[in-house]
Amino acid sequence: MCFRIYIYTLLSTFTIAINTLAQEKTEQIGGAAYQEKYQHNIRKTSKPIVIDGDLSDAPWQEASVSKNFAPHWPQDNVPLKRDTEVRMTFDDRFLYVGVVCRDTNTYVIQTLKRDASFWDSDAFGLVLDPINERTNGFFFGVNVANAQWDGLLTFVSDDLNGSWDNKWYSQTKLYDTYWTVEIAIPFKTLRYDPSKTKWGINFERNDLKNNQYSTWTFIPVNFNGYDLGYTGSLIWEEAPPAVKGNVSLIPYITGGSSHDHLADKPTQGTLNGGLDAKIAVTPSLNLDVTVNPDFSQIEVDRQVTNLTRFSIFFPERRTFFLENDDLFSGYGSPPFRPFFSRSVGLDRNAQPIRILGGLRLSGNLNKHWRVGLMTMQTAAKDSLTPAQNFTAFSFNRKIFKRSLIKGYALNRQGFMTESERKANPSNEYGRNQGLEFTYSNVKGDLSAWAGYHLSQKPGISKNNDVKQLGFGYFGRNFSFFADYFGIGTDYYADMGFLNRIENATFRLDKFGKIQSDTTIRLGYQQIYSETEYTIRPKKGKVNMHTLGAETFLLWNPNGALGEHSTGLQYSIQFQNTSNFQVRYDYNFVNALFPFTFTDSEYALPANHYQYGQYSLTYSSDYRKKFYYTASFRAGGFYNGILQQYSVEMNYRAQPWGNFSMAFEQNDINLPYPYGTDRLLLISPRVEVNFSTQLFWTTFLQFNTQRNNFNVNSRLQWRYKPMSDFFLVYTDNYYTDPLFRNKNRAIVFKLNFWLTV
Repeated sequence: MCFRIYIYTLLSTFTIAINTLAQEKTEQIGGAAYQEKYQHNIRKTSKPIVIDGDLSDAPWQEASVSKNFAPHWPQDNVPLKRDTEVRMTFDDRFLYVGVVCRDTNTYVIQTLKRDASFWDSDAFGLVLDPINERTNGFFFGVNVANAQWDGLLTFVSDDLNGSWDNKWYSQTKLYDTYWTVEIAIPFKTLRYDPSKTKWGINFERNDLKNNQYSTWTFIPVNFNGYDLGYTGSLIWEEAPPAVKGNVSLIPYITGGSSHDHLADKPTQGTLNGGLDAKIAVTPSLNLDVTVNPDFSQIEVDRQVTNLTRFSIFFPERRTFFLENDDLFSGYGSPPFRPFFSRSVGLDRNAQPIRILGGLRLSGNLNKHWRVGLMTMQTAAKDSLTPAQNFTAFSFNRKIFKRSLIKGYALNRQGFMTESERKANPSNEYGRNQGLEFTYSNVKGDLSAWAGYHLSQKPGISKNNDVKQLGFGYFGRNFSFFADYFGIGTDYYADMGFLNRIENATFRLDKFGKIQSDTTIRLGYQQIYSETEYTIRPKKGKVNMHTLGAETFLLWNPNGALGEHSTGLQYSIQFQNTSNFQVRYDYNFVNALFPFTFTDSEYALPANHYQYGQYSLTYSSDYRKKFYYTASFRAGGFYNGILQQYSVEMNYRAQPWGNFSMAFEQNDINLPYPYGTDRLLLISPRVEVNFSTQLFWTTFLQFNTQRNNFNVNSRLQWRYKPMSDFFLVYTDNYYTDPLFRNKNRAIVFKLNFWLTV
């Protein structure tokens, strides 16, 4: 009954919102109208350009100028204190961008490291949509010290994948009243149709001292500055050059030594090699090839304290999986992802499984179709992890102005002996298919989505689907969205991530003592909604006041309410970038299985739990050399109480060093005999940038919940564009008994990017 009432309420709200929007006579902005209003003309040059930050070269004097940027964030109706001027030209090899940023001679520079803290530094960014269909594109950014940042843009306006890397060149130069940027992007780096002479484009400027972010086209403050729906047009006076023979080869060698104390193995030395390749099948369709890939240079996951009864989602960091990754990973919603690339080459404990090789084809077929096809082969690890093949296919079909129909098919195939198949039949294969529809109006403030997903496992033919439905309105002051999905108990995602369907629990004796642990699968239906109202003063020390509410409802397969939570919050953001938030949460949990958070030999019983919590968070002005975030949370915790204290302090030795310390303490006090616990997570971090090509980062993670003390130190030398030498040292100890060693390793990796 509650479920039907809630659905009726959501549908009624949706109907009212649609009727209200239909009656409004607001100007529809964005889309084709913007490309008529904002145009930047680009012409070819035959004269040389030296990328040194000096805009005195002749081609810049002849190029068209775009200026008079619009204020964007935190207020889009307050005049800018400093303007920006952009010029563009090209030759047979490069697309060039020249920029003048009006400024003083003092700057905010968070780091010299590539792909780090772009939004927290004085910087300039370029948005490119070569296909000009507002579905995917590129972002190139440079801070005032010439630290580069690049990423991929996708259909969803808040989806910017900053883990993508490619070859391009830049240089900045500082003057008393302005600073300049020169950028040269090889056409081989981009994916585009050479017959198109109109691209989508936008420019973004970070002016941190004045806390002003501006864009060339006007973008309402409730949208991101890189939203593809608000691009202007780049008009080519002659077609851009067709790229021929666009192939990049990235061979590598790696070696090192390791010692595993847990397995009581002697120190082992390794020497290995492999190859990655990027091949442009068409100007907008790319083939990635990998042979014996190695990811030893990737930073380890940053640990967190988990106070839930379920698994934590850690993002993908391996570069091979990141270009056009939205084609595969952009399905489902946060607790349910049918495809998650970390399932390839990592086991459930995040330990590596050797990948023998793989292929990955992705990109645009034409202005309406994007496709992705991936196949990866892994080696056998043990009887529970046989040799496996992972294959994924996905397509996006653009309809209307900014809407998509998306579909996928996934297959994980294990290569097992007959005895292994009989012992563990469900491990033989896992297959998934799904279809989704995502609607967005041209303005981008009204969205709706729906999806249906299936899985196949040996011997399973029912309770194996997922249904999904949602809608949202994202206005300047008021925003609301609601998302529903239901998942069957026997839905599996061997190549994905499922948050709640597997319930870790315990077998107890008649006195309630833990005898052993187990896992029980249970499907559910859930609704999650968020509502926010934002007040944006035009003057004063406050940029915005935000009132928000969140509601989460979950039903078990029998229709009984399993969980309910409501969160209310108020936040205030100041002109000096500091902010303060206060929040209250009410929680109801109908726990069907015993569980625990402490080291007690007694588990909390299956029961109904109701409790409330409040929290306070303050973040200081991050433009200063020393800044911090402090928070406090307290209240009930199932049948006990919880107190949480956390602080993260940062000191910036501009521009070469960043020193931080994060501390979190969770005190859990449950009634006798369920125990008490103090969970500590202490994470100091040191980052030293000797230049924009040489970086050294060391961080420690002391985590009593995982009984692990991790040391990770990484030196990276980018000796040529996209060519690196890494030296990585990692060490793991117990926190109890303190400093007893688990394992340690030191490895190096040398790769070379060769474009032919």
